[in-house]
Amino acid sequence: MGDGTQANNPWLQELPDPLTRMSWDNYLTISPKDAERLGIENNLNARMQLDGSIVNVTVNGVTVKDVPVFIQPGQAEGSVGLALGYGKKNSGATADTGVNAYPLFDGSNLAVSNIKIEKTGEMHPFAGIQLQNTLMGRYEIAKEVPLADFLNVAFDDEHHGWNKPLEYHTISGALPARKIDLWDAFDDTDGPHFNMSIDLNSCTGCGACVIACQAENNVPVVGKDEVRMSRDMYWLRIDRYYSAKQKVEVYEGLKEGMAVPELYGTAFNGEGGALNHPAENPDVIFQPVMCQHCNHAPCETVCPVAATSHGQQGQNHMAYNRCIGTRYCANNCPYKVRRFNWFTYNLNDKFDFNMNNDLGRMVLNPDVVVRTRGVMEKCSLCIQMTQTTILEAKKEGRVVKDGEFQTACSKACTTGSIQFGDMNDKASEVRKLYADNRRYYLLEEIGTKPNVFYHTKVRNRVEK
Repeated sequence: MGDGTQANNPWLQELPDPLTRMSWDNYLTISPKDAERLGIENNLNARMQLDGSIVNVTVNGVTVKDVPVFIQPGQAEGSVGLALGYGKKNSGATADTGVNAYPLFDGSNLAVSNIKIEKTGEMHPFAGIQLQNTLMGRYEIAKEVPLADFLNVAFDDEHHGWNKPLEYHTISGALPARKIDLWDAFDDTDGPHFNMSIDLNSCTGCGACVIACQAENNVPVVGKDEVRMSRDMYWLRIDRYYSAKQKVEVYEGLKEGMAVPELYGTAFNGEGGALNHPAENPDVIFQPVMCQHCNHAPCETVCPVAATSHGQQGQNHMAYNRCIGTRYCANNCPYKVRRFNWFTYNLNDKFDFNMNNDLGRMVLNPDVVVRTRGVMEKCSLCIQMTQTTILEAKKEGRVVKDGEFQTACSKACTTGSIQFGDMNDKASEVRKLYADNRRYYLLEEIGTKPNVFYHTKVRNRVEK
């Protein structure tokens, strides 16, 4: 929001904060220890929605009332934070979201002292895109390796390898995962075959890719109530994970992969778990996740009307005018990247966030269909962009050059974390990245054979 000049931008209001993963709010951030001392709570209700304590904040005799509090892992004890730029009045449909913190700001100093916090006894409803803080022991999802191991240990070392290729044990012995298949392979040799590379090393969680995808593909703004009900429509999300309070290795004698109650805990009976609570000073890792465009996609086999199918260029396609909204595909997707249109958002007054009138609809991309109520939607790898590139090169009588193929997210990524290209171009950058030892697939063990791959994060810090 900056100083509030962007407060009336619904795209930015709905974009979740990279760390807290909350949208449509500003809030007082506080350390877990301070929250415990002051009796401040963040709790999940029975519908798995986050509620937080409300306080009055007083600084040098000036009070801002009814400020929600978010307990932020890693925040310095004795400090609080509150974002400016929210709570603007008479500035548009979305600008008055949150509370106005400017009364606490003297115009020059951003740091203030002598802060008094008083609980009101009320609770505030938060709209969170992600409510789990850690990987809960599933460290193969967002992989990372200490720099010392990366430099000194072979990635495929039999005992200590930090990115050993997945193998299946068969009657013929151990075989690489991608060599074992019950499905017939698609012919991907004719024309381009698209892959996307995502480097966890360079992803900062900034969200530029999320907004670029939203703008390019006419992804609707749904508002706080819908986000709170887990009905966000983003085709691309950025998962944020903190390191856990304790490592799984301290529990000796447990079978690998066993679900252990004392590790996980639950918010409903008040029991904390070693894995669902972040460390006091946690490490953070960001992981963009979109449709993985699986070559053997579980969603394709369950659609009763063949609304989702596989394309020769590697994309998993959606035919919106064929979809009847059974949502079987969402149930069968292990990556949870499909979205269901509960409403016709662009024609519904409930979702009039400055973009549902005739003028607002002029920002819609005419190259991408606007979906209607009752259909599933998801990432298309920006097929309208790749097809335009192919047709332009065809008209000019030339071969598409490496780097010309782009998606909205790859073009918007300022750190170069997201790379996109043609795997059938032997000189392409994405093919070089595919050969990197850090490359791995998300949930490779289930055999979906995605066309999106990730690179292990290297943690450049001395381990203690």
